[in-house]
Amino acid sequence: MKGDRVLSMLGLAMRAGKIKSGSFQVEKAIDKGEGKLILFCTDSATRTLEMLKEKAERKQIPVIFYGTMESLGHAIGKEDRSCIAVLDEGFSKTIAGYFTEAETKEQS
Repeated sequence: MKGDRVLSMLGLAMRAGKIKSGSFQVEKAIDKGEGKLILFCTDSATRTLEMLKEKAERKQIPVIFYGTMESLGHAIGKEDRSCIAVLDEGFSKTIAGYFTEAETKEQS
């Protein structure tokens, strides 16, 4: 299942120290150019997330809407999180690849 792999990979990235979570930390990662992939939960519609999405897109950082606040937080061993920045190119490519792979299979 895509979800299990995505959440597991987020846990590995967190243990490797390659994750920033929460809107303030994610914004700093975007501004510094550290974020390689930004994940937003699907169950939170705030103006802050919209602003972060626009910032990420301006810096050409891929954005994915996935999971709930609870599932994203649980995956990285924290409380509910509305957004996560993946700081490592390898982790971000792997996670983004799960979405591309699933879309390709759905189209077949």
